[in-house]
Amino acid sequence: IVGTRPFMALYALAHVMSGCVSTTNGSAEDAGASGAHHGTVVAETIAPPSDTSLADAGSPADVLAADTLAADVEATDAEAAEIEADLAGPEVSKPTDCLKSPIECEDGDVPPGVNPPVEAAGDAGCPPGMVGVTGEFCVDRVEAALVWSKPNGPDVMWSPYLNPGEEPVTAISVPGILPQGYITQVQAKAACEAASKRLCSDVEWLRACQGPGGGTYPYGDSYVPGGCNDTRECHPIVQLFETTADWIWSELGNSCVNQLPDGLVPTGSYPVCESAEGAFDLSGSLHEWTSDPSGTFRGGFYVDATTNGLGCLYKTTAHNVAHWDYSTGFRCCADRGPGF
Repeated sequence: IVGTRPFMALYALAHVMSGCVSTTNGSAEDAGASGAHHGTVVAETIAPPSDTSLADAGSPADVLAADTLAADVEATDAEAAEIEADLAGPEVSKPTDCLKSPIECEDGDVPPGVNPPVEAAGDAGCPPGMVGVTGEFCVDRVEAALVWSKPNGPDVMWSPYLNPGEEPVTAISVPGILPQGYITQVQAKAACEAASKRLCSDVEWLRACQGPGGGTYPYGDSYVPGGCNDTRECHPIVQLFETTADWIWSELGNSCVNQLPDGLVPTGSYPVCESAEGAFDLSGSLHEWTSDPSGTFRGGFYVDATTNGLGCLYKTTAHNVAHWDYSTGFRCCADRGPGF
């Protein structure tokens, strides 16, 4: 479980760097009384003589001394400003408040369904929306969404924030739309089969993610920070409910969780997170169910892709096939036909 992160050191540093400093010989209280706070150097201001006073200014030496003193005062002011800027240090951005929800949302509040987009043609020998991985099988280009076949109306997109229950839904793979979370392995399997596809086996899923070279991440062996959607700063459950109390972990199916900003994003939003064959988001984004009858999902999700293995090697086996929560998603595989 990822909670809030330790930002107090930054606050302490900023506080020290903007502390009260005085170059007078008095105490801190003296500095406060004279307005010498936050690095301001206090100097006595002496006004240069006016034009009308020059006639009585005395000898040329006296006039020169007065002009020199005025220039010294101006230089002191400039130096004071420079010292104050040095003491302030670089700007430190305020960290995200992980115990403050940025949205107002009630469980069940979801946008209405829209008309389904059309899947792009698949690679040679592959169904629509799929890329060829080997000569034997294809995989969805991006994580799957669901089309709902309404009993008395046109097909619409099923909400990615709701479990589909027993509704008739079909998997589609389209870049640029939100993928389906909140889904069980049983439901994912049925949605793939409704699209004349199937869930990937563990072997197929790993090959699709790791590429022919067996990389740790879809893009290679070395981790690229920000390459995939896998490091949300705040845990969404903690942030949504503004607490770390134990009861929040019974709310993993709340439809508001994936509506928080900086969490679930449209498929294909991370161009670096691309496999050798052109599939996206196999690491991070949502956990992806495989066909393992004991219940396995892989790849991590937008909060964590390290706890149960790195990148493609991330594997969760703690839940049975009837489990679902905000982080569970899927993509389909299919046998590759002739013509490639």
